[in-house]
Amino acid sequence: MTQPLHIRAAQEHVQRNGAGQQAPSQGGDASEHPLDRPNEAKPDPARAPTDELGVTLDRVTPERVEWLWEGRIPLGKLTILDGDPGLGKSTVTMDLAARLSAGRCMPDGSTGAPAGVILLNAEDGLADTVVPRLIAAGGDPARVLALPTVPASEDEGGQRIPSLPFDLHHVRACITRMQAALVIVDPLMAYLDPVVNAHRDQDVRRALHPLSLLAQETGAAVVVVRHLNKQAAGSPLYRGGGSIGIIGAARSGLLVGKDPENEDHRVLASMKCNLAKRPDSMAFELVKAGDGLRIQWLGPSPHTAESLLAAPRDNDEDRGALADAVQVLRQILAGGPKAVSEAKQEARQAGVAARTLSRAKAMLNVQSIKLSFTGPWMWRLPEPKPSEGCQT
Repeated sequence: MTQPLHIRAAQEHVQRNGAGQQAPSQGGDASEHPLDRPNEAKPDPARAPTDELGVTLDRVTPERVEWLWEGRIPLGKLTILDGDPGLGKSTVTMDLAARLSAGRCMPDGSTGAPAGVILLNAEDGLADTVVPRLIAAGGDPARVLALPTVPASEDEGGQRIPSLPFDLHHVRACITRMQAALVIVDPLMAYLDPVVNAHRDQDVRRALHPLSLLAQETGAAVVVVRHLNKQAAGSPLYRGGGSIGIIGAARSGLLVGKDPENEDHRVLASMKCNLAKRPDSMAFELVKAGDGLRIQWLGPSPHTAESLLAAPRDNDEDRGALADAVQVLRQILAGGPKAVSEAKQEARQAGVAARTLSRAKAMLNVQSIKLSFTGPWMWRLPEPKPSEGCQT
């Protein structure tokens, strides 16, 4: 049987370089940046053999992007998963781990071979939370390896939490051992080494570049979980905790948010996808199953990352006003495209404030169009897309 790409890539890399690479020391001259490798050669650029540097692109063989989950989680790349605490981010990652470990289809119906999963989870107990969630989601615990600690230095003794990027050699060895196609880091801030300033772009890029290389060299998808910051507005790309360099290093960015129209539902939306067209958002709910929670996927959702973050997060009164505005605007546009001036007038007569109407428009992904060159601007609702594939 032909081995999956991520397994072949991991084995070939081990044969070339070995699985037990040592982490760089954190010592060295005080003038060096802590993330620089010690004793790394730094020749005078004027003396560098420029005729030996780089590679001409005619020598590079194009490769097709491989996906763990089509359009959302690429193999061999870094993916960021953002969201407020308590919305189910970790449960989503365990749902994906369960599907992969058991060889089940992804929520949109895409399929793949069973593979291992490496889990770095600093917030949930393995016995009372992680394992019950994995079992509730139908996963294979034998294919999921948790890495709660690694050996400390000889001076420190004992065990300590893994540190990124300095303990990636341990993660690499685990990927090879488990033939893993997925590495979950939950949350990122718990694992960044103290020398890394998470709000400094240069630090973040130096810390995450080795993680991206690890994904590329092993063929495993790396999913990193973050909490949102306290900003009240702005692009979703700026809403994750820490430097913008974090989402900049990722090839895919996902967001979990509350469904503005249903308090019990959540939405997984794409906010960045460098390798394919941005996929549709998907709705889900958290369902009690045995001793844990599992994800029940509900199919495509019209909400985008932008519209999810446009909703008030804490003010119940504002949230109720927004829900009313969404319902009013949907009714106004139910009969087809309507001139913007007319739609705004009807909304105003229904008691909807202009700012709330703007948020409702974003929630519903209302499109602005012209039916003729000289005609007025119109608003219309997007056409619904049919649910496809495996939704459980």
